[in-house]
Amino acid sequence: MDSVEDMGPVDYLVIEFPGNRMTGEAFPLLVDLAERGIVRIIDLAFVRKETDGSVVGLEWKELGGEIDLSVFEGASSGVLDETDLAEAAAALDPGNSAAVLVYENLWAAPLAAALRRSGAQLVASGRIPVQALLAALDATEETVPPGGSTAA
Repeated sequence: MDSVEDMGPVDYLVIEFPGNRMTGEAFPLLVDLAERGIVRIIDLAFVRKETDGSVVGLEWKELGGEIDLSVFEGASSGVLDETDLAEAAAALDPGNSAAVLVYENLWAAPLAAALRRSGAQLVASGRIPVQALLAALDATEETVPPGGSTAA
């Protein structure tokens, strides 16, 4: 890995698969992002929350033979540990599984490095769910008269 001064922001995702149904449709898209240098996969792990609430880490071969995940073998830096997987599984409904992905935003690395050199630091971060953004845009459209603006 690069030095911390050169790294982009690092994010994580916990992606729930209801009923343990993974189609594998999204995995080639993730590979494409990595191959184009947009993201770097730091860690990828899979976990299942049993119906009794217990948590089980899943091995690649347990995910189903119809999904080829061999491209992700070795995508484990050790950043995710048992505690992280248990915490991720706490967000799951019983009987579901999840992919836990830790990735670096390579596209933002030059900006992040420049900001660090200037003494800036990230003090807050967040994500806006698509549904919330669409609802806000719909609400804005409802308050703007047709062909007009809200500016006075």
